[in-house]
Amino acid sequence: MNGFAEVRFKGARKGYYSTAGLDLTPGDRVIVQAERGEDFGEITALGTIAERKCSTSECGTPNPTMRVLRRAGPEEVQRASYRSDDDRRALREARRQVAKHGLKMKVSDAEWQFDRRKLIIYFTAERRVDFRELVRDLARSFRTRIELKQIGVRDEAALLGGVGRCGRELCCATWLPELKPISLQLAKDQSLSLNPAQIAGCCGRLMCCLRYEHDSYVEARRRFPREGRVLRTAQGSERVVGVNIFRDTITLRDEEGEMRVVGIDELMREVQARRDLRANGRGRSRDEA
Repeated sequence: MNGFAEVRFKGARKGYYSTAGLDLTPGDRVIVQAERGEDFGEITALGTIAERKCSTSECGTPNPTMRVLRRAGPEEVQRASYRSDDDRRALREARRQVAKHGLKMKVSDAEWQFDRRKLIIYFTAERRVDFRELVRDLARSFRTRIELKQIGVRDEAALLGGVGRCGRELCCATWLPELKPISLQLAKDQSLSLNPAQIAGCCGRLMCCLRYEHDSYVEARRRFPREGRVLRTAQGSERVVGVNIFRDTITLRDEEGEMRVVGIDELMREVQARRDLRANGRGRSRDEA
């Protein structure tokens, strides 16, 4: 019986594979099929959880063409632990070659495939780069297949890691399963400063954590009238000029410009009492007629 697994590799790279009836658990180190060879990774999800994660990512419909070959043996695990030194040497050589060719690209990282049949070079660049000569020189230096992979600045931050303004390791480099689009509307909905210097992360893009509490803010905000709305309260006609969802208060301004802060529950009682008063007034008018 074929199962389904999510396998994580170096950095944020991951893939989805058939387990081909193997008895595996999350955390197992495994050898998987790769293009023209084998690669080493770690099981991060199995079964329906892996299928769900696949369907909500770039993987799309769960239909893996590659499979997990076997659980990695002790020698393979040890050999994989030495690969980081080889990756650093490859990174230094790739950067040297880029400088030699005078290319406007930044080499972020290098990753050997486990069987050393392929070397992946990750880079960022503002414009299109002609790196055909670079690939040929790298292939001669490493005597293997070279793949240059362009990534965005957010992917680079996830790959390299770092510490955010909160003092903790970057979410994208530790636990965040995938990078989702972050828009300025998320900051607006949470009444945050729109100054890019205050809501941007290490990568220069909007912080991923803007998304975490967004749904809670939107849900809490539904209890409050929107800014600019005119309400009839015990003080007469007042305009909503601000809300505080943490303290459950609303700031109002009357026609004379006087402002006051009132709790949401008290405000709703005032509005309802004013409505009842108007309704009773209309009822008495009809009875008198």
